[in-house]
Amino acid sequence: MGDNGARVLERIRVPAGKKVKLTEYPTSWKKAEEFKLNGLKLTKDNSKEILEKSKGELAAAQELLWAEDSYSMLIILQGMDAAGKDGIIEHVMSGVNPQGCEVTGFKTPSQIELDHDFMWRCYAAMPERGRIGIFNRSYYEEVLVVRVHPEILIGQRLPGKEKGEKLWEERFESINDIERHLTRNGTVILKFFLHESKDEQRSRFLDRLSDTEKQWKFSPGDLAEREFWDQYTKAYEEMLSATSTEHAPWYIIPADQKWLARVMVAFVIVRTIESLDLGYPQLSEAQKKSLGEAKKKLQDE
Repeated sequence: MGDNGARVLERIRVPAGKKVKLTEYPTSWKKAEEFKLNGLKLTKDNSKEILEKSKGELAAAQELLWAEDSYSMLIILQGMDAAGKDGIIEHVMSGVNPQGCEVTGFKTPSQIELDHDFMWRCYAAMPERGRIGIFNRSYYEEVLVVRVHPEILIGQRLPGKEKGEKLWEERFESINDIERHLTRNGTVILKFFLHESKDEQRSRFLDRLSDTEKQWKFSPGDLAEREFWDQYTKAYEEMLSATSTEHAPWYIIPADQKWLARVMVAFVIVRTIESLDLGYPQLSEAQKKSLGEAKKKLQDE
């Protein structure tokens, strides 16, 4: 795929057990040109060509995933508001056969969803074999927004006494157990944290407010949540530290440069599917004979 793929993965993948400090991970790569993907230097000028190559490879890889029908893939996108989650879906996944891919966004839970455990609504949306499922936000909101705003727990009506910090440890444990179960049963899990700086978020918010075609994307709630930036940063650090595992790793993507974030996400997805060593189903002799007869019949018409 590329000349420096392993080095790129090493820089963005969170090792299992690592205690994450987001200040150690850049929100942009000032010397990205030192790396090569698809034989091209990682620059903004080359990014369109690199991404188009990756999209072509992704389309081919997804067809193999669908044809073999033994694995599924779950892609989780998390990040602060305006980190670029929608753009990743639009620009990276546009080449994939829509029959083999489904995007699910998770809003505020409904009353029915609150009557179940916190994983219930997400588990129902897990991709079946042969398909790619994309979660635009996910069950990780339960250890992020709910942790920053613990008053949300009142509506969840959890049994027993208040657990304090132990609750989040238990949720991390539950998530790890469920992801382990999923991967054992053929779901490949890729988790991307789009790492955006506070200054870049401000710039993107101002851009939305100034552009009549983007104003619909802005909500007063976005500005209110910005006041909790430090609390969210701490919650993300603990989440990344507790739930990046060998079987379901987190990748911290520098999201201030949209072109770089899209190229990196596409690269990780393609590299991961290719590592599965998939192949088209092998036909039996009887099936080959039947196909030969069908071909001859059509040729003789």
